[in-house]
Amino acid sequence: MKKLSLSDATRVLKEYLTITLACFIFAAAWECFMIPNGMSAGGMMGLCTVIQYATGGVVPAQLSYFVVNALLIITAVAAMGIGFGFKTIYCIAISSLAMQLLQNWSFLHCIPGEFFFMRETVLIPIVAGFLEAVGIGLVLRSGGSTGGTDIIALMVNKYWPVSLSTAFLYCDLIVVGLLLLLPDKSFADMVYGIVEIVIFSIVVDMVVSGKRSSYQLMVFSDHYSEIADHIIKQMDRGVTVLQATGWYTKQDRKVLLILISQREFSSLSRVIREIDPRAFMSVSPTNNVYGEGFDEIKAGVKRAITKKKDADNKN
Repeated sequence: MKKLSLSDATRVLKEYLTITLACFIFAAAWECFMIPNGMSAGGMMGLCTVIQYATGGVVPAQLSYFVVNALLIITAVAAMGIGFGFKTIYCIAISSLAMQLLQNWSFLHCIPGEFFFMRETVLIPIVAGFLEAVGIGLVLRSGGSTGGTDIIALMVNKYWPVSLSTAFLYCDLIVVGLLLLLPDKSFADMVYGIVEIVIFSIVVDMVVSGKRSSYQLMVFSDHYSEIADHIIKQMDRGVTVLQATGWYTKQDRKVLLILISQREFSSLSRVIREIDPRAFMSVSPTNNVYGEGFDEIKAGVKRAITKKKDADNKN
């Protein structure tokens, strides 16, 4: 067993402290701002708040959040064999605990008579979206995940040609639309939810990676095969091995060309550092990446390719 160095132990402790703080920030967005004002938005927490409102508070959001995430993890592992790791389970547990605590701390709620009360209702989803984005963004940067629609989007993307961003958007819109099925909710409530989703989408990209959605990596390492195997087997991503020549040494070597999403960058960087601390890595942020696992190619091009394949099969 590899002995954990002091620097590694410090790094791990820092990551978990960051994740813990991030989970409380994420929970505050809901328990201090959205839920006390009867609002909902996208994601798993949005669905859980809809359940709470529909049951008149009999099923609190933090309970359904924990139960639904547990069922999703079990289903995803059975269907896909995904190893979500301890951090995801930790995030879900801490977030549920934080929501339970914050629910009882009414002095932190955005309600009349308390410090955080705001008369302008539209400001509530804006502040909540910002806090949720900061919380989830810090979790993602620390290599964790809050589960929920992350798991659903991954399963959809695994079996259907739908990009992750599209899957997230569909999940959020469906959840917000469910508000219209509740008798005491109106179109305005759905609009507040959309406002929260928009603010969250803008801010989370800035927190995680400065508005960039994907990265192109070039990795120079003598342990390129181990890194490539990890990307293929553990991350279910593609990797290209390029033949290169170091002009100073005149020696041939292999270079890995990798395209990954912003959510995967932190964890992959950590793995590369563990496999080869002397690895050289060039990172180029990019907004437009088309293909499986990223954005879909334009519909017209996709139809043309499909027609060509059908014609080839007939021949």
